[in-house]
Amino acid sequence: MRPTSTYRVQVRPDFPLKATAELADYLADLGVSHLYSAPLLTATPGSEHGYDVVDHSQVSPELGGPDGLRALSASLKNAGLGLVVDIVPNHAGVAVAKANPTWWDVLKNGEQSAYAKFYDIDWSRGRLLIPVLADEPDALDQLTVDGDELVYYDKRYPIADGTGGGSAREVHDRQHYELVNWTRGDSEVNYRRFFAIVDLAALRVEDPEVFDATHAEILRWVREGIVDGIRVDHPDGLRDPGAYFERLRAAAPDSWLVVEKILEPGEQLPRWPVAGTTGYDAMAEVGGVFVDGNTEAFFDTLERHLTGREISWQDLVHETKHDVASRMLAAELGRLSRLVPEIEAAPQGLAELAACFPVYRSYLPAGSRHLAQARSEAGRRRPQLISVLDQLTNRLRHPDDELAIRFQQYTGAVMAKGVEDTAFYRWTRFVARNEVGNDPAHFSVIPDYFHDCAQTRQQDWPDTMTSLSTHDTKRGEDVRARLAVLSEVPGDWTEVVRRWVRAAPLPDPSLAHLIWQVAVGAWPISKERLLAYAVKAARESGASTTWQHPDESFENALRAMIDKIYDDPALHREVSDFAASITPPGWSNSLGQKLVQLAMPGVPDVYQGTELWDWSLVDPDNRRPVDFATRRELLTRLDDGWLPPVDDTGAAKLLVVSRTLRLLRQRPELFTSYRPVFAEGRVGEHVLAFDRGGVVVVVTRLPVGLSRHGGWHDTTLSLDGHSWTEVFTNASYGGNRLAVADLLQTYPVALLVKE
Repeated sequence: MRPTSTYRVQVRPDFPLKATAELADYLADLGVSHLYSAPLLTATPGSEHGYDVVDHSQVSPELGGPDGLRALSASLKNAGLGLVVDIVPNHAGVAVAKANPTWWDVLKNGEQSAYAKFYDIDWSRGRLLIPVLADEPDALDQLTVDGDELVYYDKRYPIADGTGGGSAREVHDRQHYELVNWTRGDSEVNYRRFFAIVDLAALRVEDPEVFDATHAEILRWVREGIVDGIRVDHPDGLRDPGAYFERLRAAAPDSWLVVEKILEPGEQLPRWPVAGTTGYDAMAEVGGVFVDGNTEAFFDTLERHLTGREISWQDLVHETKHDVASRMLAAELGRLSRLVPEIEAAPQGLAELAACFPVYRSYLPAGSRHLAQARSEAGRRRPQLISVLDQLTNRLRHPDDELAIRFQQYTGAVMAKGVEDTAFYRWTRFVARNEVGNDPAHFSVIPDYFHDCAQTRQQDWPDTMTSLSTHDTKRGEDVRARLAVLSEVPGDWTEVVRRWVRAAPLPDPSLAHLIWQVAVGAWPISKERLLAYAVKAARESGASTTWQHPDESFENALRAMIDKIYDDPALHREVSDFAASITPPGWSNSLGQKLVQLAMPGVPDVYQGTELWDWSLVDPDNRRPVDFATRRELLTRLDDGWLPPVDDTGAAKLLVVSRTLRLLRQRPELFTSYRPVFAEGRVGEHVLAFDRGGVVVVVTRLPVGLSRHGGWHDTTLSLDGHSWTEVFTNASYGGNRLAVADLLQTYPVALLVKE
């Protein structure tokens, strides 16, 4: 059955299926229709996320195994709820070889393994390279033999039958795999990876046997009515996503299917047999409409002043994508280049095309225009490669060409690593917009564009998921909502941040600007959390330190900066005071964007814990435990008639979330169309409103500007003469014209239902 809404739970060893089952009554009271879980199949031992599946045949014992899933299903059904599960078709976990029986068999038997076709391995390169050895010339001397296994510290590998005897190095040299220096992973590994992670080996689900083996357990849950919906992780890594979804739909004809497809602004989802995406497109639209687009030039000027350099987003993205394409993904680039041995400069041409590719990937024959765009831009940037680019694009436009097929898989990884995991940490003029699914060059979203997108979603993808926070977002939704306030106070922000960067200097000024924004966006935040975020951000950026080669002196300077924020009383007080000044308008933005996301076309997801204020940052920060006891208690008080103030408890957000979700579940017929509603009056631009076909949503945008105007004054909304009940306050309104000042006197948002 189609969900009316979902609630994402990070099921993990420290919050297993038993604990998840105990949420069923709370989630039913909250108003959701379906629990949406993290992956449940057996993952690498100790995995905190489940995206590194090692055994597709069973529910993870660490999560509670089959009994735990049955208990969860029963608990959900008793509460009238359904279940949506996350699945991972693109890759499997191989960090602990023995935990993955198919990978273990491939290591033991090589190309003759019954499971060799499960993995995308280039056997023409010889033995399967496993980049795990320390960067030392005698690393192989640390190998030992233990029975029928080779042991390297805590890692164990199989010994093929009949290949034992002699020293450990001699045994190693007879195997179908070769343990090599870990630094060779990016350049020489001969199995396709998930992005650049050597511990995640790509699966070949395009093979029907592999599809069946990796999906049998999940599809059994579907057949038995345990699962109503499936969220598909990272389809862009698949050889043929369209064919995959056709096969999945045939196997699960009645399931609600959504895909983790990241669309660039204006890009359309292919017409796959799915309900839609996981909602990053909606996130970009909703977040942008609460940003004041008139101040973009202020932030451009501030960024130039702070960093001393001027670079466009487009040029920065090209720089970071090209680096990823040619260095981090050098092994994949080499495999592509070997498919065109007649073109000597193929590596340079392919890397340039990938760096210029405007979207994650094409789905040939659809999307060939993206290749044409990449060819045009690559030729502009590298005119000396024009003949090479022409030869390559002649091959890359043919959907059956192996080069074209693999290039489509390659460009998605280049985009993800080059943009989200690198450029987002270097382009820091206004980080509220540095979010998955958004182009940060799009500083804001005007209401007319938002309405156009919403109407298109209602028409084309009415059952798609919408979201504001996920486990992959760079900052939690309420952090972004507070940071949006900076767009309304650019002068104040310029004044304080210029002073702060002098008080607590950092050699990387772009990173410093990122950290100061994050600090005020998530304040109050513990020193430990902010430091952990800052170190991750610095290493992701790669400008001053990296994961592979941490720069100790820079990271010491980074720690000194964070220490200064907390240890200097004057600085700490000033940060606290500034954060406090933008917090109330941030609350207004939070309530506004949450109501819009819940009530706009689509199936809204609530990420765990975000029914209250959530000041989470990038993972693992956003996977922290959730205090469900407090949420239960507050929900009970709301149901007893309490109208909470908009304050730091977050109860006002819980009121908005619970009342809207309940209405979606109880009265879905009120949410079947979309029509913009425009306010009249001199501050009408501060209203965002729309009619869903019986429900009218009204929210405040740009609250600081509204306060400067002295409030709503004569602003009105034209309704159709019916009587209306406002859901959050239970107040009644009638007449053709409704004064916004009356409607929004208690909360900065309203949800009107026809009586």
